[in-house]
Amino acid sequence: MKVRELIGTAKVPGGEPLRLFRRGDDFMIVLERNELMSSRMSGSEEALALMTIERLGHVAAPHLLIGGYGMGFTLRAAMGALPANARLTVAELVPEIIEWARGPMVDLTAGCLDDRRVEIVYKDVVDVIQEARATYDAILLDVDNGPDGLVRPANGRLYSMRGLAAARAALRPGGVLAIWSAAPDVAFVRKMRDNGFAVKEVAVRARSNGKGPRHVIWFAEPT
Repeated sequence: MKVRELIGTAKVPGGEPLRLFRRGDDFMIVLERNELMSSRMSGSEEALALMTIERLGHVAAPHLLIGGYGMGFTLRAAMGALPANARLTVAELVPEIIEWARGPMVDLTAGCLDDRRVEIVYKDVVDVIQEARATYDAILLDVDNGPDGLVRPANGRLYSMRGLAAARAALRPGGVLAIWSAAPDVAFVRKMRDNGFAVKEVAVRARSNGKGPRHVIWFAEPT
């Protein structure tokens, strides 16, 4: 049996530390007893990118904001589906996440951080959104387990009425706010609609082969 080996720890501002484990060729990022992400399950993170880009078919040179990097599944899927003149801004609050991507997970990263279309911004995605006005064709959020703010309480700002209003203001006309969640949340869907978004909820499987737990992606478009 392969032993799970701790290979890195990262501080999260206002939250508990993240730990990076390796078991054989697999990697896991863990918060306390919760496995936040695993290299074995990438399907719903990839779907976050691909389904969003499908909704941007009319945009010639799209600019996407991705918060945060995670294990890069969303970023790499987006890169594979976007043209050479696209832009991808990745907001990552925890620098160690990028260090792990360039270090022990470099094979998984597959050079995506060095693509000329990609810019890494070491800031809270909340602040990046609040500073923007009609800047992004899509905002893709996968910074926590969803609106419940498991990783750090401050992530709740993203999912507040003020946070949703800031995201709407940061989108270009025809833009899409796409949010990943580990589970449905009826109250949050109502909040998005109350904030002037038309919302579609899509259930996706955690694994690329269509198996694993069901996750949720909300696609919200300003009305």
